[in-house]
Amino acid sequence: MSDPVSSAPAGRSRAVKPPRPAWLREVVDWAKAIAIALVIVFLLKTFVFQLSTVKSISMQPTLYEREWLFINKIVYETGHPKRSDVVVLKDPSNDDGKKKFLVKRVIGVPGDTVEARGGQLYLNGELKVEAYTDAAIEDGDFGPVKVSDGHYFVMGDNRHKDASKDSRTFKEVPEKAIIGRAEFILWPITRWTQL
Repeated sequence: MSDPVSSAPAGRSRAVKPPRPAWLREVVDWAKAIAIALVIVFLLKTFVFQLSTVKSISMQPTLYEREWLFINKIVYETGHPKRSDVVVLKDPSNDDGKKKFLVKRVIGVPGDTVEARGGQLYLNGELKVEAYTDAAIEDGDFGPVKVSDGHYFVMGDNRHKDASKDSRTFKEVPEKAIIGRAEFILWPITRWTQL
């Protein structure tokens, strides 16, 4: 009578798998490369940059409808918006015309006093010369408004009557609502420029 334990092989042997066909190895390699690229693009778009399309006339003459912008999302992780930055922000309004995002220019930073008198913009009591606009402020006088800590006063560059929904309508914007800074126009190529 034989002992079942003593008759078992001393080591385990594995069955040898035949190698995968070359075409299958190629498909697997391509699938891995595409998956890694998609993860990298997702992470970059979520945390570093995004592309945005201008969808209104509120930033004319600086930006026009259907232009594509490169938005730097990481710049404000280490710093804060500055006066004259062109920023993309979540629309803080609660009206029927609410949009997902708006593109505006930072006019006032925390501690600034912003006012419009006689079609002109005043910042901290001094007339602000705005080379990026082509018209006086046509929506009437406002302010003075003192910008709170952690908030920003934003306006569109288009100062014609009712052309821009901005801080004159929805008041100052909390910094957390600002998504990033518009760095340059990507499309059309004829308008490719840094902002």
